[in-house]
Amino acid sequence: MIVMKFGGSSVESAAAIDRVAAIVKSRLERHPVVVVSAMGKTTNRLLALARQAVEGGRAAALADLAALKQYTLAEGGPVGGAVEAHFRELAELVQGLSVLGELTPRSIDAISAYGERLSSLIVAERFRAAGLDAVQADSRDYVITDGRHTQAAPLYPETYELLSARLAPIARERVVVVGGFIGSTAAGVTTTLGRGGSDFSASIIGAGLDAEEIQIWTDVDGMLTCDPRIAEVGHRVKIISFGEAAELAYFGAKVLHPSTVLPAVEKNIPVLILNSRRPEVEGTRIVAETVACGNAFKAIACKQGIVSVHIRSLRMLMAHGFLRRIFEVFDRYTTPVDMVTTSEVSVSLTIDTVQNLDPILTELREFADVAVEQDQAIVCMVGDNIGTTRGIAGRVFQAMNGINIRMISQGASNLNLSFVIAGRDLKHAVELLHQAFFSDLDPAVFDPKGSAAA
Repeated sequence: MIVMKFGGSSVESAAAIDRVAAIVKSRLERHPVVVVSAMGKTTNRLLALARQAVEGGRAAALADLAALKQYTLAEGGPVGGAVEAHFRELAELVQGLSVLGELTPRSIDAISAYGERLSSLIVAERFRAAGLDAVQADSRDYVITDGRHTQAAPLYPETYELLSARLAPIARERVVVVGGFIGSTAAGVTTTLGRGGSDFSASIIGAGLDAEEIQIWTDVDGMLTCDPRIAEVGHRVKIISFGEAAELAYFGAKVLHPSTVLPAVEKNIPVLILNSRRPEVEGTRIVAETVACGNAFKAIACKQGIVSVHIRSLRMLMAHGFLRRIFEVFDRYTTPVDMVTTSEVSVSLTIDTVQNLDPILTELREFADVAVEQDQAIVCMVGDNIGTTRGIAGRVFQAMNGINIRMISQGASNLNLSFVIAGRDLKHAVELLHQAFFSDLDPAVFDPKGSAAA
């Protein structure tokens, strides 16, 4: 049994869904379970009209909902009364939000979940039209979570038991289509796993079914040695370890959701990144074991829009409890920190969200001098060979050719070497690093033909 997850761009239209049906049909002997994201930008549209409704724009929200319905039906084709019923429920929810005048986390989950609920219905129907014996299953019946709305965590024992006992028997006989991203509490209240959570759903379902493989189908040929949106010089990575993939995902690689690998790692299930528009390409295989490689690094990841915060103790030396006080402030405002460098009296760190920056700075300035740098970028060099390659940091910074480096950090995992530069220097830095470290490629790990332009 395999799990095949298809992202929003892979199911954005009737033609795209028919393409997916052909891919699934070619793997029927492996008993595929198909996990789908919402069609195109449906989730964004649902959240936008929900915000309209609570801000007093009920008529505009209902008009936008009607337009979304027209798009959904046009791309999905005739799918019976189920889709119509879903849109009636959505209209009632929008009207309720307009009366309430507040968009709570629970309401956000309720409305955003309709994207995947609709797409799974439509994909299952088009599969049947294509000759597949397909059935839609509601992931809320199988993925049980806690009650943290918009960022729910799965309750693994309960979820795995349901998947094994109830979904696996169906999947052995038919092609099951489920919506990713969503689950429910034990009481049956709809929850979501966070944006990008359909990858996570696929991994959870794969682990619960003891799948032989989890396939993430997207619109790129796999993981590349650098982000093509920054520099179009990358090559496809054929195989990479779970640890390296997780570092790349956390530091900006958009192909994979950072949490995706966790259930797969526990069950030692390989994860493949594949292109639904080019199914003949082998993609990227993510495996548990370390992957031997002749290159020092596997890939370069980047995060843009970073803010650097430089904090210096007012007490200067022997500032007991200084670090604790700093991180308590960030914890109170639920603001995660990406990188940290420290000395006895000063701390520099980076964050990628500025939503609570002003109150954070106000509290920090009660006990420290604080300086802020906006529009920074993190460059993260990832590879299993970092800890064993002599002089690797020197080679990296020499390749930067005069670009000013604000912060430096080598990850505790010994899999990444990261540094902060000005955002305006990012493209040039990535091009220089790529030229220095990916000109001569290990053919067992990289495909030089699998470039960003492919």
